[in-house]
Amino acid sequence: MVAAGVPLGVLLRLCRVLLFLSQFYILSGGESTDIPPYVMKCPSNGLCSRLPADCVECRTNYSCVYGKPVTFDCTVKPSVTCVDQDFKSQKNFVINMTCRFCWQLPETDYECSNSTSCMTVSCPRQRYTANCTVRDHIHCLGNRTFPKMLYCNWTGGYKWSTALALSITLGGFGADRFYLGQWREGLGKLFSFGGLGIWTLIDVLLIGVGYVGPADGSLYI
Repeated sequence: MVAAGVPLGVLLRLCRVLLFLSQFYILSGGESTDIPPYVMKCPSNGLCSRLPADCVECRTNYSCVYGKPVTFDCTVKPSVTCVDQDFKSQKNFVINMTCRFCWQLPETDYECSNSTSCMTVSCPRQRYTANCTVRDHIHCLGNRTFPKMLYCNWTGGYKWSTALALSITLGGFGADRFYLGQWREGLGKLFSFGGLGIWTLIDVLLIGVGYVGPADGSLYI
């Protein structure tokens, strides 16, 4: 059917062009539909005082006394909705917290990266530099991500009881050393009959006190 003397094919092409232009306008930022990434962490219509730190902006008082209670005036970020104790919508509220920097928090209040390349069984015990991040609902002063020196504490799945049992029963054949991944020492014990028994007794003592551990440097479980 022809409208006002214009062929139907021309009208279809015109509609396609207009549709393309409207999509290009939206994608180019003419009509912003982006949602800020922090909104995904912010529960809708929850208590403002319980919002994660990424959802609010607070006026930090760095002159507070360490370890003492302190209140901060906070405002929710754009696109975040929350309520007060009476379930009324609010934007400005107060947060009660303890005056301390994020790196001074107890270990239960932050998460740190783990390292599997350091030796846990060594004297003195080795440390590694971990990157730690404060948990979402914990508020503190300063950067929420910080470095921290931690002791190596990873495990490769080796059991101390198994290693000790092998050392007592089959230590003369190097079974304990083979189990711990120490192949050279295991072969040495195997072909020397446990160092004529002396090496076997020494290994029982060393494994018993935890001085000899897995070859990968991990802790026993």
